[in-house]
Amino acid sequence: MRQWALHRRTVSVFEIANIREWRGHDVVDAEGHKIGELEAVYVDTSTDLPSFGTILVGLPTRHRLVFVPLNQATVGPGYLKVAYDRKQVKDAPSIDTDGELPAGDEEAVFRHYGLAYQPGANGERLLARR
Repeated sequence: MRQWALHRRTVSVFEIANIREWRGHDVVDAEGHKIGELEAVYVDTSTDLPSFGTILVGLPTRHRLVFVPLNQATVGPGYLKVAYDRKQVKDAPSIDTDGELPAGDEEAVFRHYGLAYQPGANGERLLARR
């Protein structure tokens, strides 16, 4: 694991294979504002590497899961920091807490973050929950 000093605190770049261990931990934005809790990890089906996470947000009676890219994410003591603003993440496409991302909605998730979307050659899904 690599480390560097950032504003007098040590922050680690997580090993991508260990991201699943962070489920249930707080997720914060680049400024340190809490967004919610990491609920699940979605992998890129072509590489089987973590690509997006879902974050549990909302009021206790109206929870939902929003998607956030895990590229450039770092970890600190008890939290995962993503490279996106809290508002942008909370405005991201979402699913119900017991829902599944429909294949037809994948492109909207990527587009929300300005990321390129390329499904499989035969139209296969790009993301799979692990």
